[in-house]
Amino acid sequence: MNTSTNRPLRLFSAFIDACISEKYTVQRLLKDATAGVTVGIIAIPLAMALAIGSGVPPQYGLYTSAVAGIIVAVFGGSRFSVSGPTAAFVVILYPVSQQYGLSGLLLATFMSGVMLVLMGLARFGKLIEYIPLPVTLGFTSGIGITIGTMQIKDFFGLSVTSMPEHYVGKVLALVQAMPTLDIGDALIGIVTLGVLVLWPKLGLRVPGHLPALLAGCAVMAVFMQMGHPVATIGSRFHYLLPDGSQGFGIPAILPQFVLPWLQAGNHGLSLNLVQALLPAAFSMAILGAIESLLCAVVLDGMTGTKHHSNNELIGQGMGNIITPFFGGITATAAIARSAANVRAGATSPVSAIIHSLLVILALLVLAPWLSWLPLAAMAALLLMVAWNMSEAHKVINLLRRAPKDDILVMLTCMSLTVLFDMVIAITAGIVMASLLFMRSIAKMTRLTDVPGEYGADECVLRISGPLFFAAAERIFTELSARSGNAQRIILIWDRVALLDAGGLSALQSYIQGLPKGVELVITDIPYQPLKTLARGGVKPISGQLSFYSSLSEALSDPQPR
Repeated sequence: MNTSTNRPLRLFSAFIDACISEKYTVQRLLKDATAGVTVGIIAIPLAMALAIGSGVPPQYGLYTSAVAGIIVAVFGGSRFSVSGPTAAFVVILYPVSQQYGLSGLLLATFMSGVMLVLMGLARFGKLIEYIPLPVTLGFTSGIGITIGTMQIKDFFGLSVTSMPEHYVGKVLALVQAMPTLDIGDALIGIVTLGVLVLWPKLGLRVPGHLPALLAGCAVMAVFMQMGHPVATIGSRFHYLLPDGSQGFGIPAILPQFVLPWLQAGNHGLSLNLVQALLPAAFSMAILGAIESLLCAVVLDGMTGTKHHSNNELIGQGMGNIITPFFGGITATAAIARSAANVRAGATSPVSAIIHSLLVILALLVLAPWLSWLPLAAMAALLLMVAWNMSEAHKVINLLRRAPKDDILVMLTCMSLTVLFDMVIAITAGIVMASLLFMRSIAKMTRLTDVPGEYGADECVLRISGPLFFAAAERIFTELSARSGNAQRIILIWDRVALLDAGGLSALQSYIQGLPKGVELVITDIPYQPLKTLARGGVKPISGQLSFYSSLSEALSDPQPR
């Protein structure tokens, strides 16, 4: 993994590396402009769709891309990352927005930003390496399943009076609502999704999001000509302007500076609210850290560069601290948009800044047109995002070829993500993966015979593998059984790479239980176990315990030391 956690922490690290340390030319600016416009075209509909999926009006997704995209590009540690709302957050943000409103969601976003900055300052960037692939694949697939399920209502135009909180209840409510399917919404969703699926096969460089939305809008126009109403952004969402007038759809105004806890539907700021939002904020911070660093690693592989992992965490934190003051919801690096940024020729964080400027321009100029986008088409976009996020091909490959332990961890994480939440899934997955890994390593620690000619009262055995708490008791129990009536037990430790406190305790217990007249001899001790023995105060005991540098030395000196 191309992380660089040992580099000194400094703000603007990626921006300085790409635009100051390296010569920034007009040619590079043109490449960044092209990439920024390309990513902006992708980001505009996705930002709105993700905001709707998160339970807030679509303009807040645009505010997120506009503000966080600039802040993270300037402060972050990955020169090619493009930040904004992402699908992974939908499952966390939706329940928060439903329970605490927009103000509660923005406050939780601010709190998660503070946590991300603290993670960066504490140099937690390298910890991403300790999350196993089955855990990552399990919770991302689970998120994809959850997001896909949440889009069925708008995709088919179903009438659901109230959506249950738990996943099984949601599925039952959707099944029961199927008779209310709206043919107009369903056809719009199917056509939009069909274009999204087929477009990459045409081999065109133009992203498929815009053509898919245009196709969905064409179907909508046909139904509206027939007098069949279709749910659109304008028909569902409305807003209040500063002069008190009400509008429908998306307001054509720049994001306004407002304290997060004073936004629409505010609950005020209180200690009880902060405490209630802490679990959600922690989930946002953990997911933001994982997704942003995974994105940076993917980009490193695509470009041959190295990101600053801790600086990236600080940059993401700054973005989530500042963005809520302008109405932006939780943001992190988006893998799909960042990869498109690289493929479009980006050379620096300037491309992400240009992408944000294009979003602002669209907000000011295209707001009336964006309000006509059908909700079924937006749901189709998120269904495609959910499918890509689920990484079904990787899941199938892991199910076919991976060890059973990895399969169990992945399926557990996936199920817990769908049925409960991501933090429970990640925690349980890491604990399970760690326990299964320790069991596997413990099985690798073996006690084997050493061929050779020895005295009748000598037993020579070798310990191979780490002598740690999960294996030590078994090894010394087996040693007691295999040594029989030997008066001199010689253990070769040349393949003992690790001795921990549990192994040391098991060794001391074994020594104390040796019958009178039986001597334990340990030879060929590597540095780490030798250091642990010294720190543990284990010393030679005349007639009971002795140490030699090699087996030949122990055999040539049978006298106890």
